[in-house]
Amino acid sequence: MERLEIQRIEKEKWHQLEAKDLERRNEELEELCLLEGCFPEAEKLKRDTRLLSQWKHYIQCDGSPDPSISPEINTFISLWKEETNETLEEVIAKSKLVLNLIEKLKLILLETPPYDLEDKNIKQYQGSILELQELLHLKFNKATEILLRQASTLADLDSGSMEKVIQDENVTLYVWANLKKNPRYKSVRFSETQIGFEIPRILATSDIALRLLHTHYDHVTPLCPVPTSLREYTATVNHLVKDEVKYEETAIDKELQEEGKQQENESNSVHEEETKFEEQSGSEVQTSFVPEDSEATKCELEMNLLSETVLSGKHWQTDGISNVSYKPEDRLITFSLETLGPVTLIQDAHINMPFQSWELTPLDVDKVLLTVTTVFTTIQIQIKENLCLLASITLSNKKHFSILEGKWMTPISFICALKEAGLNIFPSEHSHFYVVINYKDPLIEMKAYRQLALLSSAFAFGWSKWNIVCSSNKVIVKLKEHLSEKPIQKPNWTLLMFSGDRAQRLKINENSETFSEALKEETEFHSTLYHMVKDFASQKAMEKIRSSSCQLIDSVCYMLLSTRVLSYS
Repeated sequence: MERLEIQRIEKEKWHQLEAKDLERRNEELEELCLLEGCFPEAEKLKRDTRLLSQWKHYIQCDGSPDPSISPEINTFISLWKEETNETLEEVIAKSKLVLNLIEKLKLILLETPPYDLEDKNIKQYQGSILELQELLHLKFNKATEILLRQASTLADLDSGSMEKVIQDENVTLYVWANLKKNPRYKSVRFSETQIGFEIPRILATSDIALRLLHTHYDHVTPLCPVPTSLREYTATVNHLVKDEVKYEETAIDKELQEEGKQQENESNSVHEEETKFEEQSGSEVQTSFVPEDSEATKCELEMNLLSETVLSGKHWQTDGISNVSYKPEDRLITFSLETLGPVTLIQDAHINMPFQSWELTPLDVDKVLLTVTTVFTTIQIQIKENLCLLASITLSNKKHFSILEGKWMTPISFICALKEAGLNIFPSEHSHFYVVINYKDPLIEMKAYRQLALLSSAFAFGWSKWNIVCSSNKVIVKLKEHLSEKPIQKPNWTLLMFSGDRAQRLKINENSETFSEALKEETEFHSTLYHMVKDFASQKAMEKIRSSSCQLIDSVCYMLLSTRVLSYS
């Protein structure tokens, strides 16, 4: 009887708390709506920044076209087509501008909201990108042909053959012409490099030339379509408050399909192209090269060497590649090819998923640190106003250097750069097919990210093991007030559970043996995370939250939405 009485009292208390929560729900949601006004304000600032960027380009008058203006980019392309006698050095120098224009167009497609981007503009930008890519490739071919016409005058005195190496930050070009045709001269290594190849005897006596074009950008993957519509999640709370949230998921989908599986094409690709070649059956060329520093190779992740099927041209395959070996200490890859064609290194797009844990920690004024721990790496990302920075990469408890460290970029540019470096911690719309995830209702997940972002300047949040145990219509995170710039040594975490329209503190902690949704003693239900933390937060913490930069909140929310740590941890 005593046990039943205790249960009756607890049930009655629970109903009282629910009634109190419903009574103040409208008021709390209205206040949340005012706080979330920072998101449209941030969008307005981003739009102003885009317009200012166009104006700055206009007043610079540096001769480069504005790629978003059709007449300017079309004139640039037409004039470049008319230049027919460019050397490889001239083409490589011009490629810097061309790649910059391509990058600008891609960012316009990714950063511009759909309501500011008409279908005709999307087609125009995509068409310009394709035309620039094709023209750049054509220019490399033409310049190579011009070089080979002068091969005899550039012959090496020792070997009797011609070799040429041209390099900049985007492209490394190796050209070799077999002028001497010595049958014993089958192994070639370009001077002062570890790039070389071996050819069979029959080719050593033939009129052939070989070009190795190693690009630090993806010039093979087809251009992917850009989403033209917003995903709208609308939740009607009551007749007075309507919380309408628009969420657009934008991501570069660089995944190639092979046997029904999607893999992401790493940006560092080696394009091996035969410039002049007499068909020889059964011939085999062995090539070796040292890949440039990329996080994929640094992490020693599983990578496959693939060769494009010349006939189909639609997917990558491993046929015709043999004798593949990799020396980690020298970072040297050696392999044999039956035929020459584009070759690339491909990394599993989901090698870093699911995540082991994550943490979001305030730093100094308007700066936050997002830490994502995967099976292989721990990645730390600083977020400041509308910019992101790669703070550190740790592999096997050892810090690794990246060329991206110390470079502040806008969130979309930053995400693209991390993906191209082999640090993909950003799920795509298809990732759940390849990764075992902790599915959460998308609307609840999105609401949680928005509210976590609102609190991120004064509270640290982190992964909780109980988030896996609770149902898909609830999320659980641990949090702690954090106003100091120093790292948390032994944090006394509090567990919060959020269901989209109700937030509560849990009685259990991270070390509890069993899961329970029991409410922490002397706490109440609230409709938002913001009002939940108001019950125990310091006045200084609440002031810091209310004075946070709208750009910081927007950027934190964008990074949380992009990593989806609540579903992929």
